Amino acid sequence: MIAIIDYGAGNLRSVAKAIERLGYSAKVTDSAEDVLSARAVILPGVGAAGDTMASLQRLELVEPIRQVIAEGKPFFGVCLGLQVLLTGSEEGGWQECLGVIPGIVQRLPGGLKVPHMGWNQVKQRLAHPLFDGIPDNSNFYFVHSYFVKPVDEEFVAGQTEYGIDFCSVVIKDNLVATQFHPEKSGEMGLRVYENFCRWAGVGKAE
Repeated sequence: MIAIIDYGAGNLRSVAKAIERLGYSAKVTDSAEDVLSARAVILPGVGAAGDTMASLQRLELVEPIRQVIAEGKPFFGVCLGLQVLLTGSEEGGWQECLGVIPGIVQRLPGGLKVPHMGWNQVKQRLAHPLFDGIPDNSNFYFVHSYFVKPVDEEFVAGQTEYGIDFCSVVIKDNLVATQFHPEKSGEMGLRVYENFCRWAGVGKAE
């Protein structure tokens, strides 16, 4: 079973539907027990980093998330679910985040239309099963005003140009995360989820 963490974000059902459409079993949950016992975990996200961290704290999910990542469980962060994996975000001043990936979250530069919304290309920076069958520079759907800056460039697996070149895919050991929304990205987005499930060793639902 794949646990999709429910902390009150708005796009959880669309993520679950995408996973189920591929033939996998997904459970939208706010239970730490479900997260800890799942075969793989997805943390989707829309909204603000501060609100998200407050919700995760209230639901007592912060330590379980850190634990499953530290234990090597396959983990996928989506959009804000990527951003809160870093040390902290400058959104709303300064917000301490999960601290799984050293680095900060910054607002897109002035002079650009923000949020960055729509289709844009992802330049693959390394070979990984997440990209199997996905041509380099494929288009994915973005909706965001902030971007991640990992301290270690080694974890930047994909880049996208929008006024600046920003990190749009992070891969670190058992953790993958995308700034774009695979569930809104058509065939290539579904392929990303399929690749994650296969890489995670998740079996198809009966």
